[in-house]
Amino acid sequence: MSKKKIWMLGLFFMFALLPQTTFAMHIMEGFLPAKWCIAWGVFTIPFVLVGFLSIQKTVKEHPKTKMLLAMAGAFAFVLSALKIPSVTGSCSHPTGVGLGAILFGPTAMSVLGLIVLLFQAILLAHGGLTTLGANTFSMAVVGPLVSFVTYKIVKRANGPQWLAVFLAAALGDILTYTATSIQLALAFPAETGGFMASMVKFMSIFAITQIPLAVSEGILTVLIFNAIKAYGKDELKDLKMFSKEV
Repeated sequence: MSKKKIWMLGLFFMFALLPQTTFAMHIMEGFLPAKWCIAWGVFTIPFVLVGFLSIQKTVKEHPKTKMLLAMAGAFAFVLSALKIPSVTGSCSHPTGVGLGAILFGPTAMSVLGLIVLLFQAILLAHGGLTTLGANTFSMAVVGPLVSFVTYKIVKRANGPQWLAVFLAAALGDILTYTATSIQLALAFPAETGGFMASMVKFMSIFAITQIPLAVSEGILTVLIFNAIKAYGKDELKDLKMFSKEV
């Protein structure tokens, strides 16, 4: 095994084995009414199916990217398990989905995000099985889509790569919590002001902790991306979106 492979394997296990906090969670088990649990699950299924086909194609054509794919999942697992209590029924935390969205596309992260959230719900009591669809839609569908589009826009505008990665990770994080606020507001509209008043309340509370977290996640993602670019050039060359950059 080459030194590059050993480094990437070590990075993977470093993220996978970091200690996790277990006192906080995504939208928790049983918190959403049944109709919303079903609805968000239905909305999420198409993205997961497309993502599965995308991953299958990438791995078949470029087997060497398996380790990079695993590391993207581990990165999302660790960051999204670092919780800061924010509002009743949910919490603020980094998402870690921007890195994988940049490397493999947004739908691939729908699959990885679903796996991450499923393991967290079962093993760490983060989130829940009934709210798995809602949590997956906000963190593994909306977040990666925003990250991917942001990265592409900045690159097409000839912006520096570090800025593209930073904004992709940070905005993906923030829009994840915008989606979560919408989900909570739809399920629990305020008695006065209805949906809009409830959404503004949830978003304003989340913003206190989420904006600093988004900035921190953006910086960390840039550092990890640069490390991958330095030690995993062969894998990045296999990904068409990097063929001209590496």
